[in-house]
Amino acid sequence: MGVVDELVRARETYERGDWVAAFQTWSDVEPEALDAADQTRLAYTAYLLGRRGDCVAALQRAFKTHLDAGDSAAAAHSALWLAMVHARAGELSVGGGWAMRAQGLLAEAGDVVERGYLANLQMHRHIEQHEWPQALACAQETTAVGRRFGDADLIALGLSAQGRLTLMSGAVPQGLVLFDEAMTGVASGEVSPVWAGDIYCLMIEGCQEVSDFGRAAEWTDALTLWCDRQPGLVPWAGQCAVHRGQIMALRGAWTEALEELELALQRYVRAEATEASGLALAERGDVLRLQGEYAAADAAYTEAGTFGFEPQPGLALLWLAQGRQEVAHAAVARLLAETEGPVGRARLLPAAVQVLLAVGEVDRALECATELAAIAQGFGCAAVTAESRDAVGLLRLAVGDPAGALPHLRAARSGWSQLGCPYRAARTQGQLGRCLAELGDAESATRELRAALSTLTGLGAGPDAESVRRLMAPSQLPGGLTEREAQVLRLLASGRSNAEIAAELVLSHKTVARHLSNIYTKLDVTTRTAAAAYAFEHELA
Repeated sequence: MGVVDELVRARETYERGDWVAAFQTWSDVEPEALDAADQTRLAYTAYLLGRRGDCVAALQRAFKTHLDAGDSAAAAHSALWLAMVHARAGELSVGGGWAMRAQGLLAEAGDVVERGYLANLQMHRHIEQHEWPQALACAQETTAVGRRFGDADLIALGLSAQGRLTLMSGAVPQGLVLFDEAMTGVASGEVSPVWAGDIYCLMIEGCQEVSDFGRAAEWTDALTLWCDRQPGLVPWAGQCAVHRGQIMALRGAWTEALEELELALQRYVRAEATEASGLALAERGDVLRLQGEYAAADAAYTEAGTFGFEPQPGLALLWLAQGRQEVAHAAVARLLAETEGPVGRARLLPAAVQVLLAVGEVDRALECATELAAIAQGFGCAAVTAESRDAVGLLRLAVGDPAGALPHLRAARSGWSQLGCPYRAARTQGQLGRCLAELGDAESATRELRAALSTLTGLGAGPDAESVRRLMAPSQLPGGLTEREAQVLRLLASGRSNAEIAAELVLSHKTVARHLSNIYTKLDVTTRTAAAAYAFEHELA
């Protein structure tokens, strides 16, 4: 077979998406026999196969060919790709040099499509510097150039970036509309493979950040099929495994999720993708924590930290589960002080409410629940709404208002069930059972608790299942007192003042006063002396 036939076969296999065959065929031809277009196709193929060295070599040859021919715009295109490939490998100085070379070439080229790719590259620079308005302007310019030249890659790149930046600003419905528009080009096959994987992952990650699990699951399934259709594809294999693991965890398939996350981690470590490796480990820690594998979860979180990834708020929840309330409280207080933006706050606040209630910071928990409710209303995402209703329900339970908690917990359970999140639905159902028990509806409470226990046991959520078992067989306290109220009464009977009780139990003064009011009502007494006498009479002190 002659060189011409080899080149024709390479181009045909390239168009079919058979990257392994295309790369092998082009590699069998002497580099001097390839024109600039074939060198560029070879570079893209090498990139898709994870062969960075071959990609860079082919791009450099294409760049020189275009430069020698006096085609500044085409040479700039090769330079922009070289800038991106080097930057993604952590070679920022080399990448920056190629970016400046491209910018200089485009100064002579007039209005060409490559200006859109330069704007896309500049956008990433602004994002690294947290220069959000400038980044958004570059994303808009990318889209505008794409529309002007009919370039499907640029249109989808620009729209998806606009969507992600819009989400980060808190304008979630508007950001999701931009995502949906970008996805039409990807799903229809208009976007080339060298950009489609980036766009898929960018949008899936954005949906997960705002807890739009429906879109995240749908697009993760689409990404999986897209990857499977392309033999040898490397760049997005790790991300795809992480996304699948995250969706499996939400759906309660925890064993499968751990397997996918381990697969992603192996790929990331081989590729030296440090931040991505940290994310995979943090996700692994979250699943292990829910299973009650606390030592393994702690090890995963610790390893995530070695990759420069802070596994919060999962780590704070682990400390809380281990009984290290003060440590968890300190971490949450710090995170609340430093986390900005509605997207980051929405991910933190549900955990913050849990920790703050555990240490008796009811007023601060109320502030967090109120903020979460406002964010949920703005986002319009079902999962954030369910988180918000859960938080309010837990808050009302903590202040002794089970009747007020009931509608919020019912709405939360319904939301989690509709989203296909069995763990979250069962955990909320357990709190519903607690509400009904405190309201005296023992039969209904038992039904809810049994159903929650069955689901949690089946999922392998050991700690939560044990919590439900304790609710089903509570310690018998006189007068209908709760465990916390009994603690307060014991300290009162020992002569402690309200301030001393608050300090010992790590509660606010308002919370202690509220507990005392509930105790007086339940015991039908009006003075501290009478309450103390009741405690001694019933062997509580």
